[in-house]
Amino acid sequence: MSLVVTLFILFNMYDLRFCHPENNRPNIVMVMSDAFDGRLTFNNKVVQLPYINYLRELGTTFLNAYSNSPICCPSRAAMWSGQFVHRTESWNNFKCLQASATTWMDLLRESGYTTKMIGKLDYTSGSHSVSNRVEAWTRDAKLLLSQEGRPVIGLVGNMSTVEIQKTDWQNTRKAKQWILRNSSSDQPFALYLGLNLPHPYNTESLGPTAGGSTFRTSPFWLSKVSPDQISVPKWLSLSDMHPVDYYSTVTKNCSGVFTKEEIINIRAFYYAMCAETDAMLGEIIAALRKTGVLNNTIVIFTADHGELAMEHRQFYKMSMFEGSVHIPLLFMGPDIKSGLQVDQHVSLVDLYPSILKIADISIPANLSGYSLLPFMSKSYGFLKHQHPDWIFSEYHGCNANASTYMLRTGHWKYITYSDGQQLSPQLFDLSRDPEELHNVILKFPDVRAHLDKVLYSIVSYPLVSASVHEYNKKSFTSWRNSLGGNYSQVIANLRWHVDWQKDSVANEKAIDQWIYGFN
Repeated sequence: MSLVVTLFILFNMYDLRFCHPENNRPNIVMVMSDAFDGRLTFNNKVVQLPYINYLRELGTTFLNAYSNSPICCPSRAAMWSGQFVHRTESWNNFKCLQASATTWMDLLRESGYTTKMIGKLDYTSGSHSVSNRVEAWTRDAKLLLSQEGRPVIGLVGNMSTVEIQKTDWQNTRKAKQWILRNSSSDQPFALYLGLNLPHPYNTESLGPTAGGSTFRTSPFWLSKVSPDQISVPKWLSLSDMHPVDYYSTVTKNCSGVFTKEEIINIRAFYYAMCAETDAMLGEIIAALRKTGVLNNTIVIFTADHGELAMEHRQFYKMSMFEGSVHIPLLFMGPDIKSGLQVDQHVSLVDLYPSILKIADISIPANLSGYSLLPFMSKSYGFLKHQHPDWIFSEYHGCNANASTYMLRTGHWKYITYSDGQQLSPQLFDLSRDPEELHNVILKFPDVRAHLDKVLYSIVSYPLVSASVHEYNKKSFTSWRNSLGGNYSQVIANLRWHVDWQKDSVANEKAIDQWIYGFN
């Protein structure tokens, strides 16, 4: 028996660990942004991102990393739990993990790591606005109301104005101070920094219930953007859109007329917000270098989801199009291969087992994700990875009037629905149609059948949709009953108040028809 074969058998029998000396486990630092388009971490000429470039050159970049649910709380629930959102019933921004759920950070702490979580967490139930949860609950009612402000830009300050997202910069400084205090400890540390950027800001002019529809930055960050590299996305006509995409466009207040200048400005401001995000990542890297622990620290940069930035006539996320669901995922540190770009399709649930593997902690059974170390660790060499050749994402929240299920494998993206509306699936060949404008579901029935079979092997999605329907109706009914006589006034003043008040009687009737099933 050859030495190579012998080592292969032994490594598989005894579960090869991440390579580092005993009692010298690496520190782990994760910077998680909000709404960062993962496609900007490679082949990017539109905005200067020097610290992401630094990670890419000295570490490993996953070119096909995806959110498991393109909205804040459910996607983070998947990342922290290592489970697909239907397993934890993380249906929307209000319904996610219980506070007692065991995260990978809990397991690091139990194994001897000094741990700290700073900034945006957003993975447990009970948060976000009343509007956000009611919009998600009532998506089954026959309503078509604008739920967001029209996307706009906001220029502030001048060329010396650097700190736009004040909360993020404050949290970045807290993280740097924490690194300074813990860098000399004999114990390894694990730090999570959650940023709000480049998520759009709330539009204050629309009142206290307004969502985030303002792309805000300063001339300083705009100077990092190359205007001549900004593309103007192609749009389907409203009449040619898939019904779910049409619903999303209308509820996101994007069905009106936008000039080319407006679209370019929105995209430019978004890219500038990404540059500000990158600078905060740089502050963390600098703090690790200054304290002398960078060479023994695994640095991870990722996001909960992307940002459409006017692709497909939408902003925000809540969609299975690439701008919304494609996320950044970069690793740098000891035993991580440098300058490596990995094509494998991966997703946020893979972070849980990957981080535990880095920390030499046993991986719990029945996780949805797989360790990514075989793709990027120098120690794994010839060992075969166990990751399937697909990733799975699902969406059950607001701004989409059907539960949506996506399978990404090879050059295909398969999107399907099961909400009793007989909605046609969508199939995109991303090798020929990266803009996802040509649904080829009717041209490739064999591909559709195969991908649907794979999807069913992951989840019985009609049963999941039925569970979401039941949850939505029960939750909304309970909320409405809790308001008593104030229901009409409260619901009329949510984020959809402008459209709602055009015919409040008809809208209340539509909700009654949904709840009680009568005309």
